[in-house]
Amino acid sequence: MTAVLELVGRAFQGEGDVVAGWHGVCAVADLEPGWGEAALIAGRQVALFRTLAGEVFAVAQEDPATGAHVMARGITGSSGARPTIASPLHKEVYDLATGECLTAPGLRLATFATRVVDGYIEVEL
Repeated sequence: MTAVLELVGRAFQGEGDVVAGWHGVCAVADLEPGWGEAALIAGRQVALFRTLAGEVFAVAQEDPATGAHVMARGITGSSGARPTIASPLHKEVYDLATGECLTAPGLRLATFATRVVDGYIEVEL
């Protein structure tokens, strides 16, 4: 299933400027558990994930190892109780909450705070 993610409000100050703050993205129900979806939020590419346990995470769409914008197509999993995403290219594994790379210590994936308000996901940039 492919979710159609709608940007609730445009948040640009100028061309290419990303506005800090909370941005509405989509309904929680639009994200299929265990799969990622890419969203353009205030000019930034973000990968969103809803785990099988119902947690919602947002990370940079850009793979830290290659620079390719592919993280939404990564493989979700866990390392103990920590939810993870493995890059679809070279399979580096990242903690979805912290961005720590569990397989290559020099890499780090940018993470963004998420919250659910009235059934809709908001991401803080």
